[in-house]
Amino acid sequence: MPFAPRRLTPSTSALSAFEAVARLGSFSAAADDLALTQGAISRQVAVLEDQLGQRLLERTSRGVVLTAAGANYAKRIGEALTIIRESSLAVMSGVEGNVLNLAILPTFGTRWLMPRLPGFIARHPDVIVNFATRIGQFDFDSEKIDAAIHIGAPNWPKADSKLLMHETMQPVCSPDFLREHPIREAADLVSLPLLHMASRPGAWQHWFASLGLEEEVGRGMRFEQFLNVAQACIAGVGVALMPPFLIQPELQAGQLVPAFNHAIRSPSSYYLVSPWTRRAYKPVAAFRDWISEAAAEFNGGPLTE
Repeated sequence: MPFAPRRLTPSTSALSAFEAVARLGSFSAAADDLALTQGAISRQVAVLEDQLGQRLLERTSRGVVLTAAGANYAKRIGEALTIIRESSLAVMSGVEGNVLNLAILPTFGTRWLMPRLPGFIARHPDVIVNFATRIGQFDFDSEKIDAAIHIGAPNWPKADSKLLMHETMQPVCSPDFLREHPIREAADLVSLPLLHMASRPGAWQHWFASLGLEEEVGRGMRFEQFLNVAQACIAGVGVALMPPFLIQPELQAGQLVPAFNHAIRSPSSYYLVSPWTRRAYKPVAAFRDWISEAAAEFNGGPLTE
């Protein structure tokens, strides 16, 4: 049908007007946002509705309400317009193809990656790195992420996982807490408040099992970030299993001390993960090569699973 392409490709002016009304909830606010008159906004939305053959908005005494079709359309159009704007900006700035959108773990990013990042920038000054904080698996496409630093196992669906380093865990607490709660053997820990990391379920059971102990571990407090659980330990809230390399400043300052002298390798390791569709993308490949070298230097050599 000769009219199909036109009907399926509304003007960006009409789409922008509708998206602004849907986002802001009124024609007047949309007009201010786009520097147009309310009449112009209303006409653009009317043209779009006529072109689609669907009512997208309903005017009520309280303002504008999206129809069911309008709500679904607004979400998709908002995402599409964002892609258009970002792509246009990339072309205008000349950085298209040189941007790496990287998801990082908050404490790992702050304590391990950022001090080393100047090395990557010096080697690849043309690559612009955008950072996002993510914990756990997510959808790369919907999040618009090229690669992620992940803690866990190499089991990310439809993705390539590059082992960076293993993780050693040791119980730590504040010096005052240890003085008030002497720990002479591992079993003494069971009666104390044990703090848990959401990203490492079963870590305490694994630690006790490494000593041949089958202890029932209470639920206790759960945290998402290591810096938060470190602060809780410093405040004397309890004992946490933590990787020493992420809390070196606190250990060196004497704010945290080993609660019991037994460290084990965690079931979780650190990986650089990238979706199969982005593995050959030049910024991803460049970052993979660089961080592999940085991790090997930190580990004292390359690792195997």
